[in-house]
Amino acid sequence: MRWICSIALAALVAITTSGCRISYRFTGASIDYDQTKTFSVADFVNRAALVYPPAAPLFTEQLRQLYKRQTRLEEIRSDGDFALEGEIVGYDLAPIAVQEDAFASMTRFTLTVSVHFENKANPKKSFTRTFSAYTEFDSSSLFSAVQDDLLRQLSEDITKQIFNATAEDW
Repeated sequence: MRWICSIALAALVAITTSGCRISYRFTGASIDYDQTKTFSVADFVNRAALVYPPAAPLFTEQLRQLYKRQTRLEEIRSDGDFALEGEIVGYDLAPIAVQEDAFASMTRFTLTVSVHFENKANPKKSFTRTFSAYTEFDSSSLFSAVQDDLLRQLSEDITKQIFNATAEDW
């Protein structure tokens, strides 16, 4: 008998709430779409001491794609309501975990990007800031063999940091 009451109660709840619709978006973006309608990402340039030619285009495209996926903003070529520009200022390798034989067993790869963000709807939220991320890889691996995958990982991390700093307001 108890299970019949439970089923009846569940059916009653389903019927009474079926007319209601609650919608949540967990993208993290808190953008006032009445004031902010567009975004632009200028091509990032690589000004690091160590220049890897694919780094800047890959980073720029990942940043653009993140805004396209996570917001309803329309992308325009320049002068968007959210306007981002910047440069890669660090592309560094450093030995870590040095062993007895004075050779490093691990290498740290660090990517650093300087970003200028202009928020036309709320100029107080505009900024120029540096974002950085790193990962470590086994020194027995050739950097050239793992570089593209590591660069994609670090670019993804930094683009998320930038998105959080520009589009989220927690």
